[in-house]
Amino acid sequence: MSHIKGIAASSGIAIAKVYRLEAPDLSYNKNNVDVPEDEVKRLHEALDISKSELEKIKEHTKKSLGDEHAEIFSAHLLVLSDPELIQPIEDKIKSENVNAEAALDETANMFIDMFKNMDNEYMRERAADIQDVTKRVMAHLLDVTFPDPALINEEVVIVADDLTPSDTAQLNKQYVKGFTTDIGGRTSHSAIMARSLEIPAVVGTKEITSKAEKDETIIVDGIDGDVIVNPTEEELHTYQQKMDDFEQQKQEWAKLKDEPTVTADGTHVELAANIGTPDDIEGVLNNGGEGVGLYRTEFLYMGKSQLPTEEEQFGAYKSVLEQMGDKPVVVRTLDIGGDKELDYLDLPKELNPFLGFRAIRLCLERDDIFRTQLRALLRASVHGNLKIMFPMIATLEEFREAKNMLDEEKLKLKEAGHDISDDIEVGIMVEIPATAMIARQFAKEVDFFSIGTNDLIQYTMAADRMNERVSYLYQPYNPAILNLINNVIEAAHAEGKWAGMCGEMAGDSIAIPILLGLGLDEFSMSATSILPARTQLKDLSREEMASYKETLLSMGTADEVVAFIKEKTNQ
Repeated sequence: MSHIKGIAASSGIAIAKVYRLEAPDLSYNKNNVDVPEDEVKRLHEALDISKSELEKIKEHTKKSLGDEHAEIFSAHLLVLSDPELIQPIEDKIKSENVNAEAALDETANMFIDMFKNMDNEYMRERAADIQDVTKRVMAHLLDVTFPDPALINEEVVIVADDLTPSDTAQLNKQYVKGFTTDIGGRTSHSAIMARSLEIPAVVGTKEITSKAEKDETIIVDGIDGDVIVNPTEEELHTYQQKMDDFEQQKQEWAKLKDEPTVTADGTHVELAANIGTPDDIEGVLNNGGEGVGLYRTEFLYMGKSQLPTEEEQFGAYKSVLEQMGDKPVVVRTLDIGGDKELDYLDLPKELNPFLGFRAIRLCLERDDIFRTQLRALLRASVHGNLKIMFPMIATLEEFREAKNMLDEEKLKLKEAGHDISDDIEVGIMVEIPATAMIARQFAKEVDFFSIGTNDLIQYTMAADRMNERVSYLYQPYNPAILNLINNVIEAAHAEGKWAGMCGEMAGDSIAIPILLGLGLDEFSMSATSILPARTQLKDLSREEMASYKETLLSMGTADEVVAFIKEKTNQ
């Protein structure tokens, strides 16, 4: 019996036997070859088979999880067609007269090592993408069977060092009751997909593969982050009860699907969802979303070889607005840069992309791209309740310039005979400490604020949340963060405007009572977090939470804040 602690990545309890998802033996001999052209041909045959498999996985993912998750495999397919990867492999085969396996492995490892050592999160993720797809190609070169989770036909819990996006996309929740891995975090592709599939998951255990053997009974507690291998009868009974309680809790949550979000003292707050594509709206409505608090439009631009046209964008925005009816939809304009790059834009490499040429900064310089998006949004505005939000705003001048472009395109479209809504609110995403500090000045000109805590926290604490060595500084409950959030909310309310939040913090059970007390008007989160948040909010009093505000803002540490809230809310 082993008790192992990890990171709770996807809620729920899974009890089943262990299925070890292990990488195939991809060892090879490096050989000299007489006919390099034959090796190049073998390479391209393996590439073609791999592409065909990824196309099928992409389609399966699109049907089961939606376009946003399927775009991961668009990126993988681009890797397999990237001449910057394929050409060096071919060159190595021809210049060194080596077999395709050796050329693929040595070239891929060179790129993987290069990307892994970069500070940029996007580049580190690209290392994982290259590793994932080149393993598939290598398996075909060696004629080795590649793991296929889609073939699992009995109830299991997957145990693995890590799950690649292609592994996770193939999971059938009818049989795969949960998974647990040695590495990973809540923001990894596999964790995000697990939440979408509603499969319990615990990641980052560091040692599960050394503790769990095939067919052993295992419990995965995705609520508290615990894993138990070979549990006792008593533990099995306890966790079966916990599983039943969780399923009952989900049924209770479902009863609130069509209910408004009202606190114990009668205050209404709005619970909205963060989405990436029109396909995500079904999940928003099924989970009782009262709006879309963040539509990440960059997914329209990613996984493609060129910019989306105005018509393509118009179709996507129109679809989301029509599906949501009169419910508000906050659309964030293009937020590319930092951890999200577009190869076809050929932007210069930067030492620190997160603080560089990204989001509104890129859009104001490349106004051809920006104006196309604004026109598509304006044309779609008559089909629903559209609100437009500019990301990464640092100065009033940036907001004014962006707003002027929006007004110019609106005038042009009206002159051309297009119908445009006269009731479009225009706001900004608050994710830069400087903006939060002068929120009162911004509040006089914007229609609303949406606080993007993912970046606000790491910018304020000067700590990359993806860097494990400084991850302890990624502190949502730090009083410095709470004071900035409070400043933004107070500034909005002083001007009769509303303030929302679209970062991970908005759906956090510790943060929710704090944010309620600070006066937050709109909480936007992943769709599956809406009903648990609504359940929590209906038992909280805004008046009571507000009475703790000054105490919380004057505290010295995040731990003090957490302890105080847990005591007051019985968590």
